[in-house]
Amino acid sequence: MAKPQRLPPLQSLVYFEAAARLLNFTAAANELGTTQPAVSHRIGDLEQDLGTPLFKREHRGVSLTAAGVRLYEAVHESLGTIGVAAAEIRACRTRQVLTVATDFGFAAYWLMPRLGALRALLPELDVRIVTAQSEIDARVEPVHISILFGTGEWPGCESERLFPEIVVPVCSTAFYDRHRLTGDPAELVRLPLLHLERPAPSRWLAWDDWFALYKLRGDASAHDLTFNNYPLVIQAAMAGQGVALGWLPLVEETLSSGQLRTAVDKPVQTERGYFLVQSLPAKRTELLRVFRQWITAECESATLKGGIPK
Repeated sequence: MAKPQRLPPLQSLVYFEAAARLLNFTAAANELGTTQPAVSHRIGDLEQDLGTPLFKREHRGVSLTAAGVRLYEAVHESLGTIGVAAAEIRACRTRQVLTVATDFGFAAYWLMPRLGALRALLPELDVRIVTAQSEIDARVEPVHISILFGTGEWPGCESERLFPEIVVPVCSTAFYDRHRLTGDPAELVRLPLLHLERPAPSRWLAWDDWFALYKLRGDASAHDLTFNNYPLVIQAAMAGQGVALGWLPLVEETLSSGQLRTAVDKPVQTERGYFLVQSLPAKRTELLRVFRQWITAECESATLKGGIPK
């Protein structure tokens, strides 16, 4: 391994850069918060170390020698690069980070499209999103706040409901037309269905539950598909692979854009829903206060816009 080049004293290079840029030892001393003799001494040491003059001492001031010009260009650029890096590092240390835990569906279809509004509200905020389809324990996860789906009961936590579970079957327009659907719930019995893999006990509405509400029974021979995260379910529905259960307001955008349409117009509502969850004792920081206020207002707006009952 090559031996690194011996550098001149770094403090002397700082003194030299200021004196060379200003072409005045006194002005350099004022900028650096030191004295003119101290600057002269540092530069003298640097010239001795390099074995060549860096300045021409003239009656009315100083100017750079050829060696001084070469060194100034290198030192000025290098100190500038170091200064920029240091500023960026300091900025990273002072930026606030908010870590939010939620499931794949909420992150992809509700939170992600609204992150721009959150960043505009809190431009100095860095948002870190932690996602999982399995149940998240807000007491042990290293997060500031969680947006979880359930009944509102999480031991050792406080919760505030954002919106209820409202579900409507959805499919692509091509699928709807191909199967000549009319909106009758009984028509779905014979169709391929798209399932979200669920834990036991179930935390959200499934197709068996939906059919039971309509006193129907699904066809066990249908060619169904099951996925382990909700975005894949919705992608399959948009691709015309079957009918999915659409949670409102998560699928509002895909419905309004025409990527999906309702297969049955009447939605089903349960006592479950999405909740803002924080472990106890809750830390009421200003950052969390603003975030809670923002997300509550956004959910209320989405509820009113989508005609979703509270």
